[in-house]
Amino acid sequence: MGKIVVSIARILVGFLFIISGLIKLNDPVGFSFKLEEYFSPSVLNLEFLAPYALAIAIFLVIFETVLGVMLLVGFKRKFTVWSLLLMIIFFTFLTFYSAYFNKVTDCGCFGDAIKLTPWESFFKDVALLLLILILFFKRVYINKFSFAGFATFLAIIFCSGYAYYVYNHLPVVDFRPYKIGVNIIEGMEVPEGAPEAVYQYDWKFNVNGEEKIISTEGDYPTVDGEFIDVQTTLLQEGYEPPIHDFTMELNGTDYTSEIMEWDKVLVVVSRNIEEANIKGLTAIMEVVKEARSKGYKIIGLSASNEEQLAPFKEKYQLNFDFYFCDLTTVKTIIRSNPAILELQKGTITQKLHFKDAHDFEFEN
Repeated sequence: MGKIVVSIARILVGFLFIISGLIKLNDPVGFSFKLEEYFSPSVLNLEFLAPYALAIAIFLVIFETVLGVMLLVGFKRKFTVWSLLLMIIFFTFLTFYSAYFNKVTDCGCFGDAIKLTPWESFFKDVALLLLILILFFKRVYINKFSFAGFATFLAIIFCSGYAYYVYNHLPVVDFRPYKIGVNIIEGMEVPEGAPEAVYQYDWKFNVNGEEKIISTEGDYPTVDGEFIDVQTTLLQEGYEPPIHDFTMELNGTDYTSEIMEWDKVLVVVSRNIEEANIKGLTAIMEVVKEARSKGYKIIGLSASNEEQLAPFKEKYQLNFDFYFCDLTTVKTIIRSNPAILELQKGTITQKLHFKDAHDFEFEN
């Protein structure tokens, strides 16, 4: 009986770690953004780790995936179960902290492929913790396959190579709402009949010298007393379109709707111009020159302000308007800094890392 339970736990934990690791391995830059969120002053206040977020992210996703393989093939079982236990204890604490204090709304456990609420993430980790405890105390039943060492070696080589590739290009599988073929305007639409958010309003009044609270779902109550305060509580979340918080602003004016009607638009994207790869800017400007000669409209998209953009526009001859967009949104659109985006009437037709700028396909 013990062997059967251990085998089931081994398969569940192993495959879950591999799947979770591979999804994040597909987009280590995105996972590093999630770590930066955890390291921020408002969450764990570990700002000194922020500069190393990408390196930590790459190490963690490779380690997580390889641990899953090591568990399935029975390689170094003592090291494997200890590592699994310590890792799941840490992540269980992290997800509980996020859920209880409502600090991070998405743990990033499965990247952008599967979204979990903070409490869903916590209970998932609790279930994993129980399974790993079974493996920890019954590790004698974890048998080792003859090819265990070779399989682990191959897993390390594959994961390292894959991480290197997606870091220097873009995620192979794009799980984000801004993938190629998506129309941005359609992605922002709310379907007719979609559920709306439901709130409870707790109205506080002074009635004849006594404090009285009346709850409604929005209507101002008819009360013969002096209004003091109101508190709002979300009872039920409404429908949120896959694309939200997307704007293209210039000098305080939103040009999103207008730009979404344009044909042949090449967008130079830089989430933070001060952190942009300089060789990347040079490579992209070569594409910009050719695109302009072929009738493309050239614009920029960035979360940087005009003061930050000005010296770079002058030095690297970025002679086009940069439209402002929220930093989180720009990070979500494309992982490279800088990068190229092609729009055709609001539809994303090409997305390129700056290292692949020369692969931009011009419309005949």
